[in-house]
Amino acid sequence: MKKLINDAETVVDEMLDGMVAAYPDSVRRLSDTQVLVRDDAPVDDKVAVVSGGGSGHEPTHAGYLGEGMLDGAAAGEVFTSPTADELEAMIEACDSGAGVLLVIKNYEGDVMNFETAGEMVEMEGTEVAEVVVNDDVAVEDSLYTSGRRGVCGTILVHKVAGAKAAEGASLDEVQRVAQKVVDNVGTMGMALTSCVTPEKGEPTFDLGEDEIELGIGIHGEPGVERTETMSADEVTDELTEAVLDDLELDPGQEVVTIVNGMGGTPQMELFVVNRRLQELLDERDIETWDAWVGDYMTSLDMAGCSITVCAVDEELKSLLDAPAETPAMTVR
Repeated sequence: MKKLINDAETVVDEMLDGMVAAYPDSVRRLSDTQVLVRDDAPVDDKVAVVSGGGSGHEPTHAGYLGEGMLDGAAAGEVFTSPTADELEAMIEACDSGAGVLLVIKNYEGDVMNFETAGEMVEMEGTEVAEVVVNDDVAVEDSLYTSGRRGVCGTILVHKVAGAKAAEGASLDEVQRVAQKVVDNVGTMGMALTSCVTPEKGEPTFDLGEDEIELGIGIHGEPGVERTETMSADEVTDELTEAVLDDLELDPGQEVVTIVNGMGGTPQMELFVVNRRLQELLDERDIETWDAWVGDYMTSLDMAGCSITVCAVDEELKSLLDAPAETPAMTVR
């Protein structure tokens, strides 16, 4: 499988250097690490919000570095958690003394390494808190998790926590609003094709020409059903019904929706999915306050999508609508 890379062993390193070269006034790289931070980190008198995980999900996580979102993002190797030492370096570089919120996707490696790093910096006097995002409604346990996987709903956590921190809120308050998103969001994805990792150079799993997989994970973990190819509306029905059944929303509830591309899906197709998603919400008398469509958390070059629905109230709407300036997202 052809890839636009030089060497699989250096692709993450070169990606990070390329990102710094593209945004030299916004982000900087910590020496001898795969960690990017805001260029102005640590920001005085502000709770820092940091995240990270395996590479291959771009623009997650470093694409959300900047005003109103993340202060630090650690990049592991492809689909591999950053090490505890790298996470420790990120937390220390972002802490201004007001504390640090760790936003962790629920994968065993991520949780273990973030918690280890948190314990290490606490011994040096840094105050930390965490939220673990587990928005994937497809499976309760998977190859890499105990409990539900953390997927695209994580971006809403970044936005809300980052906005609250920018207001000058305390660490407890930033953690509270982040957890509020976690408690009110659900996601389910699907794949038309496998992704191809740089190191392997071939599909990570077999999916027939006339097959799709529902409930797939962002690392290619198995879903809930492999079935014959469906129309866009049929796929949207399956994903949306699973998410809404999990959330159990009342009629009249306002929501934010995300139709997220997995890396290899044309925008045309994502908007077709969004059309049907909004029809389904309207049928249930659920009101869409905002609808996001695009690539927010990918799986390299996988063709497919995920659907995220998050119930919002006035507080969450205000934070989602607050200004943000990052490489991957701007809100004015």
